[in-house]
Amino acid sequence: MPRMTAHHIAALAAATVSPLLLNLWAAGPALAHGAPMEPSSRVYGCSPEGTRTGTAACKAAIAANGTSFAAWDNLRVANVNGRDRQTIPDGKLCSGGLPAYKGLDLARADWPTTRLTPGGTLRMTYASTIPHTGTFRLYLTKQGYDPAQPLTWDDLPERPFAEVKDPTLTDGAYRFSAKLPADRTGRQVLYTIWQNSSTPDTYYSCSDVVFSAAAGTSGTDEEKKEKEEASAAPSSVAPAPSATASTAAVTPSASAADASPAQAGAATPASTPVASATGAGSGPSAPMVAGGATAVLVLTGGAALVLRLRRR
Repeated sequence: MPRMTAHHIAALAAATVSPLLLNLWAAGPALAHGAPMEPSSRVYGCSPEGTRTGTAACKAAIAANGTSFAAWDNLRVANVNGRDRQTIPDGKLCSGGLPAYKGLDLARADWPTTRLTPGGTLRMTYASTIPHTGTFRLYLTKQGYDPAQPLTWDDLPERPFAEVKDPTLTDGAYRFSAKLPADRTGRQVLYTIWQNSSTPDTYYSCSDVVFSAAAGTSGTDEEKKEKEEASAAPSSVAPAPSATASTAAVTPSASAADASPAQAGAATPASTPVASATGAGSGPSAPMVAGGATAVLVLTGGAALVLRLRRR
């Protein structure tokens, strides 16, 4: 075999290694960002990773959507900048106005629910595949909300009952608590808005919840029916990997339209803000963890090939 020059060796190594690296990069996980796991959001509960795909509501949502909710963590709208009511149309709050998630807007009274207690503590687990800084704003539909009608902005108070800024991402989720309004009964929607400060994106989600009667009361026929439905269908998703609550500060926000308690229960010290994700754009990131290790093996193999060729 003719003796190969350094130029020939470099060209051969590049031709061998580069396509493999490109294939590894393309095969890397195209991760998105997040959605509530508990109380389960419609998009997560009806996703392949959720526990509610077999319910009538999820089946109808998937059929209306025309595809599964595999991208449950990517329901986001760019450049809203707090203009949620001006940007997201009435009747499309659960989908964020995105056609790819239109099945989530179905007006149904049988969406699977998570049971909450009036005036109790909400413990939110918001799964996230990429850390971002930002503020979570939590709303509950007003008393008298009709689940058989499309969800509109008029169904929600002007101000959230709680805000949480920059909680820490731990074990793949943000975990924080807030005190719930004491005046809600029956079926309601917990509407969560996550406005990023490290990206131009805002995330929207609907979690269907049901409030039991306050302690010492027998409850209405509607609440008894809700209890029966809740016992017949899964009421919550599997617990997150860690039950440790975030130490992020919770800011209650009361208004005349939302008669919630004035404070948000035992607030804990503020946490250190999460560092901004690499790249402030709105596109998904793709960390090369497993792929990076494979790439090292490929490079090592390429180097060995070069040494063998030089010895000839």
